[in-house]
Amino acid sequence: MNKSAGVLLGIVVAIGAVSAGGAWYTGTKIEGVLNNAVANANKELQAAMAGSNGSASLELVSLERHTFSSTAQYRLKGEGEMFGEAPVELLFTDRIEHGPLPFSRLASFKWLPVMASSHYALEKTPLTEKWFAATKGAAPLKGVVNIGYDESTTGTLELLPLETALDDKSSLKFSGLNMDISASAQAQKVKANGYMDSLHLTTVAEDEAPVQVELSGLTLASNLTKSTYGYYTGENTLELTDSKTTFGAKQSVLGIKNFEMKNLTEETGSSASGRADYKIGEVTLNDKKIGSANLAMSLKNLDIPSTMSLMQIYQTKLQPYEKAAAEAAEAGLPSPELNLTPAEEAQVKADLQKLLAAGPQVALENLSFKTANGESRANLVIDLAKPQSMDLPPDQLGKQLIALLDLNVLVSKPMLVDLMSVQAQLDGQTDAKAIVDQASAATDMFAGMAVGSQLATLDGTNVTTKLHYAANQVEFNGQKMTVEQFVGFLMGKFAGVGQVQ
Repeated sequence: MNKSAGVLLGIVVAIGAVSAGGAWYTGTKIEGVLNNAVANANKELQAAMAGSNGSASLELVSLERHTFSSTAQYRLKGEGEMFGEAPVELLFTDRIEHGPLPFSRLASFKWLPVMASSHYALEKTPLTEKWFAATKGAAPLKGVVNIGYDESTTGTLELLPLETALDDKSSLKFSGLNMDISASAQAQKVKANGYMDSLHLTTVAEDEAPVQVELSGLTLASNLTKSTYGYYTGENTLELTDSKTTFGAKQSVLGIKNFEMKNLTEETGSSASGRADYKIGEVTLNDKKIGSANLAMSLKNLDIPSTMSLMQIYQTKLQPYEKAAAEAAEAGLPSPELNLTPAEEAQVKADLQKLLAAGPQVALENLSFKTANGESRANLVIDLAKPQSMDLPPDQLGKQLIALLDLNVLVSKPMLVDLMSVQAQLDGQTDAKAIVDQASAATDMFAGMAVGSQLATLDGTNVTTKLHYAANQVEFNGQKMTVEQFVGFLMGKFAGVGQVQ
């Protein structure tokens, strides 16, 4: 043996010895690591399911430890109304390669040491056998999780492609979905990115007309950090390149392109804020472009401790009461009483005052729809404030609760004509000029009624309504009045409409 070969053999032997010793050490720790992971997962499941009509839990059923690997089995159980009449149980098998150098990572040229490499897969049970049949016997859900010595994780999740009949009238074709997921120790920070190429669902509506739903190019992304109060803040994004829905006796095709949904939550001290943005790049009907749409909502200055306290009372008291009341109504029985203790009533009142003292703001920042010839939009801002007392009469309480209200609505007449023309085509009309003339007449009638009732004004081809309230003063379409005068104005208008009807 030459000198170089001897050195190489020595390195291989050294790596093997270190790996064997590390694997033995990992085997002694793996049960504790898994138990911690299961406990943390159950905390997150409990938080995620709070307020729903169900519960979910994860259990480590068994663990067989060996020198270089271990085999674990988990049970994921869901029960309650949202899961149906019987509990739902999924079993997973986990083949765990001990670190520091698991063979599967070496084979893929990943040399950084890890505590363990977990290869999990859904097991075949009576509940999942149809799912397995759709994937030709392969585990339809599987993945890999690499666990670092600091208990951080990186891994993948894979839903396999499938094609199956759901029942005698429905079928599903799915391209599969892949996700990359990483988390710091105890999941303080979590990142996830996923992609699905396509999904095609075929079924039959109640009127026996075929319905087809096609989704293409779905992207998911999350970047989250656990806040000091135990919930996650950060950004979630969902993007869909294209969707088509075929429906009705005439098999019309509604298309949506470049759909995007983003939500962002942030925490500053004891205050939270959040926003949600939705965008549709293009809406089409039977390949004819209709328009595009936007929706943006926000919430600011939300006091976290008081909100969490109110949520706790809602989940433990109000939610069970709502369920019992619904069941009583369905059975024709008297509604039960909501029983709050004096301490709970005092807590609710104190929490509401603290919540309102922070000056929360709720806003519909933008609701808009744009067609070839016009754009309609609306926005609304409401600032809330702490009243002098929560026991004030309703009219006085309302004045003090709302510090500011600002509403702006703009309806484009040309946009309405565009939409009414589409509706006419759906109804089977084919004369283009007649369709436009009819839509224009209907739009002019709407505008005339809105302006004639003084609920709106006409600005060129736009019908607008503006409302601003602050300090017990209302400004409505340029007219200033007190709250009482404004309420009287509205009651007079709507009472007149009721009499005409």
